[in-house]
Amino acid sequence: MTNYQLPTTNYQLPITNCAIALGSNLGDSLAIVEAALATLSDLPEIAIVSKSSWYRTKAVGPPQPDYINGCAVLQVQLSPQALLDILLITEAKFGRVRQERWGARTLDIDLLLYDDLILDTPSLTLPHPRMRERAFVLVPLAEIAPNWIDPVSGKAIATLLQAVDCTGVSYQ
Repeated sequence: MTNYQLPTTNYQLPITNCAIALGSNLGDSLAIVEAALATLSDLPEIAIVSKSSWYRTKAVGPPQPDYINGCAVLQVQLSPQALLDILLITEAKFGRVRQERWGARTLDIDLLLYDDLILDTPSLTLPHPRMRERAFVLVPLAEIAPNWIDPVSGKAIATLLQAVDCTGVSYQ
């Protein structure tokens, strides 16, 4: 039997700016979101450009503890799906178990924006479909990327923030 090896190429994906949201409301939430960012930054295909402050936010969904939420801007050399896969693996590494929609969780990482890409596949929608209505996403994202234009609405993140109720979002 012959061992076959795939040919190697010098092709690399371009560096792309992305925005993610992180949240946790189980365990030591602040330590978890910080460690999750550190885990992502250890990967050679991901560089953290900036991260927001951490915010305490009221939970959406069933009764549960408040969340620690924040956002980060990344530069990646990954396809959108490959980045999503890494985010899901990172959630699992920190004990994320998907049981109840909008339920409590040790770690939630959402891919919000991938440059100005609009994408709708069975596994990934970009920009994140509920990003524009969530203060717990827009407050930290506006802190680090106020002029980033949402490709669906054509509005800057800072402008989107003006249209949401920020009650229940406070500095950690």
